[in-house]
Amino acid sequence: MSTAYIVLAALFWGLSGGIAGILIADGWHPFVVSLSRGAIGLLFVLLWLVLRPRNSGLANARLWLWSVLAGVGVAGNFSFYFVSISQGSVAVAATLMYCAPVFVYMLSFALKLERPTMLKWAAIVVVMLGIVLLTELYDAATGNITTVGVGAGLLAGLSYALFIFGFNYAAPYGSPQAILSIAFAVLVTILVWPAGVDQLVAATRTPDWPLFAGLGILGAGLSFFLYIIGLNKTSPAVASIVAMVEPVTASLFSVAVLNERLDSPQVIGMVLILFTVTVLGAWSSTSGK
Repeated sequence: MSTAYIVLAALFWGLSGGIAGILIADGWHPFVVSLSRGAIGLLFVLLWLVLRPRNSGLANARLWLWSVLAGVGVAGNFSFYFVSISQGSVAVAATLMYCAPVFVYMLSFALKLERPTMLKWAAIVVVMLGIVLLTELYDAATGNITTVGVGAGLLAGLSYALFIFGFNYAAPYGSPQAILSIAFAVLVTILVWPAGVDQLVAATRTPDWPLFAGLGILGAGLSFFLYIIGLNKTSPAVASIVAMVEPVTASLFSVAVLNERLDSPQVIGMVLILFTVTVLGAWSSTSGK
């Protein structure tokens, strides 16, 4: 049952990418979409904290330090992901975001924090090949995503890695609901200026408000709750494999609902990236490396 919670969370995250694609196509700025998602998520986790206040750890300074870092990460993840969607497509943006673990490896190698192996280098090469095929960087005339879109997609993944890093270090000092409450409050604080309060208010009055509500509820409210509940009784290896539901769902949504088109080389690139990152994540979890 715990795995089912993670599947649902990943499914909701994938759907949130598609919903965001619709809102961005309707003319809403990616920062407004990100702020709305985070603000609704904040309401959910605050309610969770009120209902389960025990052992929150809110008096612990270290909890606040790492939770703020997690908040910076989730703010970057939401924002860069939606910017990438606005500069290309949901399918490409979601898959680029999924590349994050490979680039964390590259950074770890450069800083001598981890020993490189042939398997990890092979994974990096395969993922880089997948990125070239997915984004069609080899053919600027047919490429369906801009350089900004590619960079934003990769930064979304790195931001998510920062969120996980901050969340994991904060976890020993308090409850998940307390950590997420601080993290989402930081997200709202960061994004309220570039998005604008007036635009956030406008989002509640527009005919698109059900989409904004669905994005926040599925993409930040229920999904994070389900993921954390499921993760408590699921191994990291299984979680890393199940997480592939997110980019697959986002891609299927983009093709079926948004009428986005993926060429054969792009599909091959997507498969290379998803398969390689999933196998590498599962192997790293089981080996402890």
